[in-house]
Amino acid sequence: METTRKRSNGQPVRVAASPDPNFSRGLDHQPNGSEMRRKATNGKSLVHISELVLDRHLHRTFQIEILRHLANRGFDVELCAIRSKERYSTDDLKVRCIPLRFAPPLHFIFFSVIMLLFLPIYVLVKKPRFIVTDPGPWILAFLWTPVLSKCLNVKVILDIRSTPVEVYGWQMAVKNLFFRFSILIAKRMFDGITVVTSLMRDDIAKSFQMDPDEIGVLPNGVSAIFDPAKYAAEGASLRRQYGLTNQFVVLYHGAVSSNRGLIESVRSLEMLGRGKYDDVVLFILGSGPAMSEIRRVVDERGFHGRVVLHDPVHYNKVPNYIAMADVGLVPLPNHPDWVHQCPLNLLEYLAMEKPVIITDIPCNRSIVGKNKCGTYVKDADPREFAKAISYLHDNRKMLKQWGAHGTSVVERRFNWDVIAEDFEKYLEGL
Repeated sequence: METTRKRSNGQPVRVAASPDPNFSRGLDHQPNGSEMRRKATNGKSLVHISELVLDRHLHRTFQIEILRHLANRGFDVELCAIRSKERYSTDDLKVRCIPLRFAPPLHFIFFSVIMLLFLPIYVLVKKPRFIVTDPGPWILAFLWTPVLSKCLNVKVILDIRSTPVEVYGWQMAVKNLFFRFSILIAKRMFDGITVVTSLMRDDIAKSFQMDPDEIGVLPNGVSAIFDPAKYAAEGASLRRQYGLTNQFVVLYHGAVSSNRGLIESVRSLEMLGRGKYDDVVLFILGSGPAMSEIRRVVDERGFHGRVVLHDPVHYNKVPNYIAMADVGLVPLPNHPDWVHQCPLNLLEYLAMEKPVIITDIPCNRSIVGKNKCGTYVKDADPREFAKAISYLHDNRKMLKQWGAHGTSVVERRFNWDVIAEDFEKYLEGL
């Protein structure tokens, strides 16, 4: 991990990210069988306070996985987040759920009010060693940080998983306002700031006139459920179920919006040669505002049978669909929303030993590099996608060998055990 910074008292402090909340009445608390073991830890208490909606944001795994792996290393951890309808429970993680109906942006407002009212009380009672939070309006609840940090020696860290993306109009203005405000508050009052990539670190450092060494880098990891050896049979079963046994399946899974290169990917099918590439099927697993536009293109071009549009599935089922595919797809355009991100679906394809078609933008290049598991396209252009699909289709006998390179990328840099170990060392330096 990275780095050192100086607080207002002039003392050097390393920058980090950490987790572990608790709250009072009206909140769901799910303790578990490992709780007594974790209470015996030597003061390594972490709280992660997040606007994560546990029964809706199934693809956002960072908060849960980092806490789970830190708990395995002897930390007393707790996640404070939101649940909309379904109760969230797990056997190996303490979770404090705030029941709020999923209705953006209203549930963010209510979450912020609850934080403002209860968070100082919680910190005084629980006395956690570390607190991590995300950017957002709830940052106002942390204006007490200088006082409580001095009295209780609590370390507070702002963790940034993503810059504001795909929000428009007044909502974008509000989200950008609180994003900037969160960083300014953290810069002046918090003990650390962490981000997901070095590219994002450099961009934020430049934008907010910070030394890059004041910002730590804490990458996303890949859940252990993404193990190709476990899902071969399920993948074959899905192929039979959808009539894809003899097809060449290109899979995209994630949010479906107009700014992700998906419409261009669909249009690439008409640029493939007739006959030879008639077995190519684009399988889109997800939902979002661009789904109606994609359906329109499918109808106009007559792509029925060549494009499969599937509703999102529970996150634990995603490996089955990746196992079904021949190739993974990450078609993000060269746009400010994406260039500094860390695409989780890309990491999941690699973990499942699938070759990937990726746009040649900094975030993809920083993960895959020159490994054979990645086939780059210059930009989110239908002609470029058609060339990449043709190339992989023509070399389908090599796909298994090329895909195996992806596992080494994930194990070396995006393994949760490695990330948790590095993070523990990082926290010890605060």
